[in-house]
Amino acid sequence: MAKKSTPAATRADVEAVLGLATTDIITAGHVFFGLGRSAAYEAARRGDLPTIRVGGRILVPVAPLAEKLGLPFNIGRAA
Repeated sequence: MAKKSTPAATRADVEAVLGLATTDIITAGHVFFGLGRSAAYEAARRGDLPTIRVGGRILVPVAPLAEKLGLPFNIGRAA
């Protein structure tokens, strides 16, 4: 059986995420690194994706990740 692949993130996807303060682990892994769900959670567990805990949720702060990747981030601006 052929393995389903996740479609690559578009420039619009990246720009939309760069306008957020935080995003979920799956979205960060997919948009910035092309990772699937399991690989994104593994990257977060290893510390390759920065995470913060807010209540019961684990989120990825966009600004530190964008800075680490050399990307401009525009939190609060319309994408």
